[in-house]
Amino acid sequence: MRQGSLLEMTMLKLFGLIFFCGLLSPSQEVLSGLSCAVSPGAMQNVLSDAILQNGLLQQHLQGLVLPNIMGEGGLLNSPTSITGLHLVQVRLPKLSVVLLPGIGVQLTIAAKLELSGNCLVGLLSELIDILVDVNITANIKCTNFESGTVQVVIEDCLCILGAIKIKLLSGLLSLSVNEIVLKQLTATLPGLLCPVVDIVVNLVNIQLLGTLNAVIPVGTAGTIHYQLASLPFTSGLFLGLDLDGAVKQVGGSIIPHDSSPSALPPLLDKLLVLGLRQSFLNAALSLLIQIPPQTFTCTPEVFSGASHLQEALATLLPAGCSTCRGTSPLSIKLTLLGNPLILLEENKATVELSVMIQVFIKRLDGDILNLLLLKADLGLNVRMSIAGGRLVLGLSLGSISLSLESSDVGISNISNLKPHCSSLLAETLLPLINGALSIGIPLPNVLGIPLTKVDIQILAGLLVILV
Repeated sequence: MRQGSLLEMTMLKLFGLIFFCGLLSPSQEVLSGLSCAVSPGAMQNVLSDAILQNGLLQQHLQGLVLPNIMGEGGLLNSPTSITGLHLVQVRLPKLSVVLLPGIGVQLTIAAKLELSGNCLVGLLSELIDILVDVNITANIKCTNFESGTVQVVIEDCLCILGAIKIKLLSGLLSLSVNEIVLKQLTATLPGLLCPVVDIVVNLVNIQLLGTLNAVIPVGTAGTIHYQLASLPFTSGLFLGLDLDGAVKQVGGSIIPHDSSPSALPPLLDKLLVLGLRQSFLNAALSLLIQIPPQTFTCTPEVFSGASHLQEALATLLPAGCSTCRGTSPLSIKLTLLGNPLILLEENKATVELSVMIQVFIKRLDGDILNLLLLKADLGLNVRMSIAGGRLVLGLSLGSISLSLESSDVGISNISNLKPHCSSLLAETLLPLINGALSIGIPLPNVLGIPLTKVDIQILAGLLVILV
């Protein structure tokens, strides 16, 4: 191995960060903004891709040099020495994962190692090829969680050798040499392979942490900073991860959200279950829906029901109101009040939003005359989808409640304005809100598991994404 490997391994242990680990007792409670459960099958796919498919194991085993093998047992019991023995290739590697409740992850790598060197039997020297089956099992856990980081620890690394095939061009190798080779490899390979597995696991650990600890922009409005919130935990059925999701506006101010527990549904046959708490979604909506006040003239070019609204309003004006006629068309100003609030109920999601509707005209002297100042409390139906790793919400008008805040001209009965205000908001305000929401709420790329072919389940206070 390279001289820097020990230092590299030590540094990675100090700063290695995530999740091959378990708490003393497993839990299914969502204690932070987001939580997820990862199936053993998904874990196996993730680790197999990272360690085997990406060539990480081969890369760190490449050039592995074994000690010389010396003994008796060649042709006519001549002295035999095998020197320069090194790894050529890792063949047919396979990886399997078992989740150990309350402990962590048991990782097993099975492979055939192709070794090559020089063999001297008596005075005859030639190349020797050795193919050995190895099975490496390591129990992996992490401890000392602090500020999104944990220390990775590998325990009980066991390396078992299986069948060995030895090939010489001359074929002049006795069975006793096979025994010598098996004995020497059994004594030396575990001490060489387990440290390499330690390094590889730490490297993968850092890679996977990067999928959890990430700052993702939300358009130009701000960012969401995801970070591992606590020590990962394991049961025999899943590995659990809690994440903090800090929603930050441009400028650095954080939109707060609370943290109360709710339970994730079982994995069943899914790879990943990701739960987003209602309070986290509310913080994200507050970041996305920042619509400035909208002022426009009440004309059919702006919304189709403009003339009907004006006619309905004319019937409400007091008789003989000389100040109710201005030199400019009827104008409307829409202003959002407070932050939107999403409510998650069983199989149903709604957004509550309040809007101030100001209907006014300009007097002949240029002053503003407020014909009506209305407060509209909206109940918006929510449709949800996943696109490009983001949760995209679309809103449609479900219900509206109007209340009169004030009127400079004495209007008191607004009961006939409800359908006209519904049309007004549906055609002018909702497209702006849906445009802002089309950016989507970026989701964490948990362990690199793609969010494709997803199901969305709505529970009380919890939005669940199943992959």
